[in-house]
Amino acid sequence: MSFAMSNGYGLWLNYSKISDESMLKTYQNQLQSVLVEEGGETMGAIKKELKMGLGGLLGTEVRFKPFQASENQLIISKYAGLPRVFKEDINIDNLRGEGYMIKHVEKGGRSYVLVTGKEDIGLLYGTFHFLRMLKMHQPLASLNLEESPKVDIRMLNHWDNLDRTVERGYAGFSIWNWQTLPDYIDQRYIDYARANASIGVNGTALTNVNANALILTPQYLEKVKALAQVFRPYGVKVYLTARFSAPMEIGGLKTADPLDPQVIQWWKDKAAEIYKSIPDFGGFLVKANSEGQPGPQNYGRTHLDGAKMMADALAPYQGTVIWRAFVYSEHDADDRAKQAYSEFVPDDGKYPDNVLIQVKNGPIDFQPREPFHPMFGAMPNTPLMMEFQITKEYLGFATHLVYMPKLFEEVLESDTYQKGEGSTVAKVVDGTLSNKRLTGMAGVSNIGTDANWTGHPFGQADWYGFGRLAWNPSMSSEKIADEWLRCTFSNDKDFLKPVKQMLLESREAVVNYMNPLGLHHLFDTSHHYGPGPWVDNLSRPEWNPVYYHKADEEGIGFDRTKTGSDALSQYAPELEEKFGNLETCPEEYLLWFHHLPWDYQLKNGRTLWDGLGIKYQEGVDQVREMITTWETMKPYVDEYRFNQVSMLLGIQLKEAKWWRDACMLYFQTFSKMDFPKEMESPENTLQYYKSLKFPYAPGIRPQWD
Repeated sequence: MSFAMSNGYGLWLNYSKISDESMLKTYQNQLQSVLVEEGGETMGAIKKELKMGLGGLLGTEVRFKPFQASENQLIISKYAGLPRVFKEDINIDNLRGEGYMIKHVEKGGRSYVLVTGKEDIGLLYGTFHFLRMLKMHQPLASLNLEESPKVDIRMLNHWDNLDRTVERGYAGFSIWNWQTLPDYIDQRYIDYARANASIGVNGTALTNVNANALILTPQYLEKVKALAQVFRPYGVKVYLTARFSAPMEIGGLKTADPLDPQVIQWWKDKAAEIYKSIPDFGGFLVKANSEGQPGPQNYGRTHLDGAKMMADALAPYQGTVIWRAFVYSEHDADDRAKQAYSEFVPDDGKYPDNVLIQVKNGPIDFQPREPFHPMFGAMPNTPLMMEFQITKEYLGFATHLVYMPKLFEEVLESDTYQKGEGSTVAKVVDGTLSNKRLTGMAGVSNIGTDANWTGHPFGQADWYGFGRLAWNPSMSSEKIADEWLRCTFSNDKDFLKPVKQMLLESREAVVNYMNPLGLHHLFDTSHHYGPGPWVDNLSRPEWNPVYYHKADEEGIGFDRTKTGSDALSQYAPELEEKFGNLETCPEEYLLWFHHLPWDYQLKNGRTLWDGLGIKYQEGVDQVREMITTWETMKPYVDEYRFNQVSMLLGIQLKEAKWWRDACMLYFQTFSKMDFPKEMESPENTLQYYKSLKFPYAPGIRPQWD
């Protein structure tokens, strides 16, 4: 195995030769030559991928030929270009434009595998799927599958700054080297596009949502154009984050009021400028009036006013405005979880056709566990774009093994009851619940310049899993884990079963040792590295962890029922009743919705205090089990990645103990109760944990003027 493969750079696309000799010979016999329809850049990309993929997996040089009646052949062609003899076997009426069909056909005693569809990009997606099947050792006989994406825009959001720092990035610097663009095209840009195409990702927002207006200047648009040209053959459109005050900062205007005629014209001119050089530009991603960012409310206008202005500028070019709903204000002392709903839901159905409202999966901020955002059940007439965080800002950065697709799946499977039982978040996002005109899913990227792209080798599974769920929000996290492990590590069942189980349990482990029983936002401030439940001195109340857990001598938890903030009223009546009633509220959300006494009795008969300690300990023990599992995997993993994961699991165990001890010692100052017998004694004092400072923790947000 080459170093490039062992260090993880190849991701799930490392095409090492198939080690199963029987399977290898079968594939070599079934794929004696390859026909690829002639065409443009995307068809060229397909040929390049097949040379690498088939050449590596089969260990032979790929033979590209016209249709051969005398050989077993792989044929990749749009339906219109298929040899006539196969058309009676194919029906692509149900395929969307990006969709594809892979079918095994016997003709004249010969075996053919057909990859076909309506568009070149569908053939590229089908090619990657076919190569994935080979890597997973799947039989080709009787193969017959159809795939079409269920979501239109499947996008990575890079929180990358122009100085190459990455906000909430834990895998090195930004892969975009603005200094050497447009003249130097790093191979990483090409491999980035390949990786995204292989999982169906078709959009990328290159820059931080805390936007810098310079990205919209001619100097930088020339660099963006160069990236767009690299990505185009792989079906990946470029989007840019638009700073709302750009007309003032780079346009020389005295206002950014969305109703001002000069401002309106400035954005129209800017859109025309962009599309002149990047005709397939995707559109703007906007963070406005949130966390100090400028927006329409600065001028007494609404989010709707701002979105309409930008939508009008992009509409002539079929561009899209993606307007983030992550808003909260220090002027709303009630409950941060309620504000986005209050600002956006009243305008349901009023947004232009080319606007998507991008909503975080939960109402606070990418916590280890949150109930789904109530907006997903309350805006049937507005397309809502899901925003997941792939990078683990609140789940241990790139040092903790936490399989994020399990979290994504939990959210997508949640029932909003918008149109009765079965109105899942997945159906809202893919548009099928209310026949939405435009759909989307975004993932905040975990990609950087680290050799393996994501810092933690298993962080690649989160990028991979996001793409697969964006393509099909109903896909199971277990199936995704199986695919990724087979394509990245091994098909050996003695490796797959235990490591897959480790992946699937890892998210629950981090919830247990960080934020059990519905606790949330206990993180130390600014960098969010480690626990800080005691922090209470920040200028805005909702920046302080004490705002969220509300621990006192009486108990702990945030009352969001009618006796508290009444945030529960933003959900459907069925959910308001379920979560509001202590008899029916799932214990994983208990302290999210209720403030309860320390001696409240849980369903297992133990007190709430004991339950917290037992959960924290359970999380620590689960990490120990992960370490034990991984230690037995040495025969199946290269030494480089085995050692890397081993060391990171060691850090994870140390930090899980830190979370347990710091939180329980702090909460004990209120409960005045002994730790449960199941919990190990803390390793240090509360004063010690409070003294820890991390001024240079990675991924800290830049200080904005």
